[in-house]
Parts: sequence; structure tokens; C-alpha cells
Amino acid sequence: MNVGADLEDLLRRLAPRVLAALTRHYGHFDIAEDAVQEALLAAAVQWPADGVPDSTEGWLIRVASRRLTDQLRSESASRRRADRIAAQTPPDAFLAPAADAEDLSGEDDDTLTLLLLCCHSSLTPASQVALTLRAVGGLTTAEIARAFLVPEATMAQRISRAKQRIKATGAQFRLPPEAERPERLRSVLHVLYLIFNEGYTASSGPDLHRGDLTREAIRLTRTVRALLPDDGEVAGLLALMLLTEARRPARTRPDGSLVPLAEQDRGRWTRSSIDEGVALITHTLAHAPVGPYQVQAAIAAVHAEASRAEDTDWAQIVALYRLLEDLAPGPIVTLNHAVAVAMLRGPQDGLALLATVDTDDQLAGHHRLHAVRAHLLEMAGDLEGAGRCYRSAARLTTSLPEQRYLWGRAAALATMDGRPRATRPDGSQTDTGPPDAG
Repeated sequence: MNVGADLEDLLRRLAPRVLAALTRHYGHFDIAEDAVQEALLAAAVQWPADGVPDSTEGWLIRVASRRLTDQLRSESASRRRADRIAAQTPPDAFLAPAADAEDLSGEDDDTLTLLLLCCHSSLTPASQVALTLRAVGGLTTAEIARAFLVPEATMAQRISRAKQRIKATGAQFRLPPEAERPERLRSVLHVLYLIFNEGYTASSGPDLHRGDLTREAIRLTRTVRALLPDDGEVAGLLALMLLTEARRPARTRPDGSLVPLAEQDRGRWTRSSIDEGVALITHTLAHAPVGPYQVQAAIAAVHAEASRAEDTDWAQIVALYRLLEDLAPGPIVTLNHAVAVAMLRGPQDGLALLATVDTDDQLAGHHRLHAVRAHLLEMAGDLEGAGRCYRSAARLTTSLPEQRYLWGRAAALATMDGRPRATRPDGSQTDTGPPDAG
């Protein structure tokens, strides 16, 4: 096996299986998670030098087991519990051969159980995302902190608090009762959706795309799909991710600037991902009850199937957004629906729909509301109003690629309108070239 990326991928795939095995066998999810992280780091250092063991999972389980019992013994409050474990376990159990260590590996649904635990309802979405990436994704705290542009100490505290919160609730490492599973699964899918979205369009920082997050979201969703092959919404979310990620190669220019969907070179879209996504959503819509992720995937498929932007079937997209608003109403859905209506029936109809979310608290201060209004006003010929909204959106976003696009768009409109170029808050003027993104 090659080291580097291959080893990293292997360790990430093994991480949830090892953690599930230890948690199911010994309990103590919080301590077990720390022990698995230490075992993963040990493997990352030792395996490239000493060679990859024949039983990788068994090696990790043995090392993590030692770390776990050492941790229990080091805490005075847990000394009696550790002694009981030691008394009930043969002295050489933690040094058992690989075949015995493999006995700790659990059923296929261990990974799903672990996901459900990391997405416990007592946690905030941010904590659910961080804990999922660490416990199920196998990312280190430093990697997660870099992905979300926060200090490592801040992320470590977030993860630690999340584990302590789960411990305080008394949550057990087992699948929830059948009646509770649909709601708990929705939380898991929402967390995977958040991870993907943050990777596809980073909310802050210099880069538009964070491939480590989109890849991890797709990998984890594939795992859930393998465990729940008949669940329509799991399939819908995977299809949505594949169809969206397929556009990534065409979303930026060599200098990192954004390219709007209408201007992208569709020949650069990843055809294999489109084919897989379209086939998946087509099959799912025919065999499962329709849900929000499936509808979003169907919208993405309509875009993917248009060889040119002008060939897009906007009537079908508008109909799908109407269905999505029935299934999962919300201001973001209305925002996107307004764009589709504008493309089908004209900007004034789109602006009228957009006005229905003007007072929504969720969108208050959000740059997307201003950016969409700017786009529709530009379509309507109100260049001054569009420029004003582009500037407002630019001031609100913390994504540098989006800022550059929005300031550039405002500057281009100002030039077309015969007015001076737009000025950034720092006093510099924007370029007057064509827009970089959409």
C-alpha cells in the first residue's frame, strides 16, 4: 500500500469502526474517542516506517484499548471501574492476536449508531459537525480547525464540550428505538449537508472550495447509503452532492475568481459524477417517497442535463421549487425559487416573490438576500439599485472570492451607468471588468 493519501483514506475509513468497537465493548464514548485519535496518530507515524500491519483494524483496536485503560487508571475517580475491567479481562487481552482483536469489530450498523450519537439532539449544529468529522470522519482537531478557519484550541474546546454534553445526557451506544430513528436520521443527513455546503462554498476565508470537506461529506454519505440502501432521502442527498460537486472544476478561473453558473464551461463538469447522480436520483424518485433532498437533487439534475445555460428547463425547475416549498418551506428555498421564477417569467415576478422574505429574521443581514435582489434588479434594468445591493452584499459576506465578485459586479454596473467606480470600505476602487461569479 502507498503511504500518504492512501494511508490517510484508510485511517479515516477505519476510525468509526474502531471507535464503535471500543465504545460498544467498554462504553465511555468520550474516553474511547480520545484513545482512537491517539491510535490513529500512532498509525500515521509508525506504519509508513514499519509497514502496514496485516490486520489494520486489529492493530488500531489493540493500541486504542491500551490507551483507554491507561486513561481510566490515571483518573482517581475511575480507578475502581478500571480495576473491575482489569479483573474481568485476561491479562493478555489487550495484546491479543489480530484475529481476537477483530472480534471486537461490530455489526455494520455500528457506524450508523456512531453517527446518530454524534448528531445527538442536545448538541448545536456546529458541535454536531465538529464531532462527526472527528469521531466518524477520523479528522484530527487541527484538521477540523483549519477547515473552519478557527484556532485549534477553540475547536478542541467545542469537541470536548460536545462529548461531555453527550455523557451528561446518559446517551447509550445503541440504535434508538424504531419510532425515533427517522427524526434522528434527519439530523445526521442535515449535518452531512452542512459539511458539504461549507466545503463547496466556504463561508469565510480566501478559498471558494474546501475539497477535504466535500470529499468527506460524500464519503460519509456513501457509508450511510450502504447501510440504508432503501432510504430515499439518503440517496437523494448523495445524488445532490454528486451533481453539485460535478460543477467544481468550472466554478473558478486560474486566478481563483468565481465563474457564475450561466458562464461555466460545462464541458469541464465531471461527467462521471453527473451520470452517477442522475441515475441515482432517477431510480430513487421512482421507488421511494419523495423528500426535500430528492427534490433538490432533481433540480441539480435539470441543470446538469442542459448542455448550455440557455437550454435549462426553467419551467421544470420552478415546478420543483414549488414542490420543495411544500415539503420544506423556508426563506432560502424561496430565495432560490425567486431566481427560477425570474428566469422563467421575468425579473419583476422574481422580485415580487423575493419581497415575501424581506422581513424574515433568518435572512436579516445575510448577503445572499442582497445578492439575489441585485441580480434580479440588474435583469430588470435597474442598474443603480442593483449596484447598491451588490455593494451591500459585498460588505456582509466574509468569503473573499464572493466579495471580489460582488464588488466587481457593482463596479461593472457603475461603469455601464456612467457613474464612478464602486469604492470598497478600505477606500480602494474595484476593477471594472466583467463579473467573476454568480
